Amino acid sequence: MTTTMEKNPSPWAEKLKDPLAHDIATVLHRMGGSAHQDMVINCVAAMKRQRGESVTQDLKSKIIEVFERYRDFFIRPFGEGSLRWAIAPEVLHTI
Repeated sequence: MTTTMEKNPSPWAEKLKDPLAHDIATVLHRMGGSAHQDMVINCVAAMKRQRGESVTQDLKSKIIEVFERYRDFFIRPFGEGSLRWAIAPEVLHTI
């Protein structure tokens, strides 16, 4: 069985080995580079369902953990209190 990253190689596939991080980056990229956290969660859940994967109750907390773990890749463009996330500008310029 091939993974999403193997089927759809992306410019950030090398940097983001975590499949969930890859899904988040894909959603943000398709939304122009940034989106509200809730929108990202809903879109990632929809992607998982389309692939036949289960969507667990802890998906939201897992996505927030990924945002925090990859802070060199994902940023909060409106500051730390914001729920809006974006792909870091230096990453977007390489795509």
